Amino acid sequence: MAQYTPPVNIRTLTHSAPGIVIHYPQIFGLANPSVEQAINRGILAQIQDMQRIQHQIQTGTSPQTTGTFEIKTNERGILSLVLTNYTYSEPMAHGYTVTKGLTFSTLTGRSYSLEDLFRPGSNYRAVLTAEVNRQIKERNLPILEGSDVTVQPNQDFYLADKSLVIFYPLYAITPYYAGFPMFPVSVYNLQDIAAEDGPISVLSADVV
Repeated sequence: MAQYTPPVNIRTLTHSAPGIVIHYPQIFGLANPSVEQAINRGILAQIQDMQRIQHQIQTGTSPQTTGTFEIKTNERGILSLVLTNYTYSEPMAHGYTVTKGLTFSTLTGRSYSLEDLFRPGSNYRAVLTAEVNRQIKERNLPILEGSDVTVQPNQDFYLADKSLVIFYPLYAITPYYAGFPMFPVSVYNLQDIAAEDGPISVLSADVV
């Protein structure tokens, strides 16, 4: 049974500048200020990195950027969210969207990578890769020719209730029109290889 940890307080802040409107979450009210600061710094750092990616891709003039976010999990000491940045610059054929997932411990401020969710030495990459390819076949997703669909230690992901959701950037494995290919995996199917006391183990525990 999971020990009760209340959700964290989240407010929406907006950064506005010529051609830029970015809505982003800010954590507040945590008992430990250093944890709160670590999470908020991690969010801002990711937003800045996404802007750098857009500057490399949208190389036209008069760029217009809109940033948004979604909270996927805010419970049991785990905060998982998705940040999205859409930018269009003239005269590009179309805009480009960057989406990134962030998952934190609201008790320690730790930011989790995918490999942090699993036991050291486990075969989590093989397990997840097999599941992703199974879903590709089942859903008949259009895969780019020559794409080797694998799951990497730094793979994009988020946690949503009882699922680990693996996703890929635009153009990584599918054509642009297919959007962001996302692959939900039940946490119950990952319990045997999940890190002890890690987010997957915490989310798969019984309700309080």
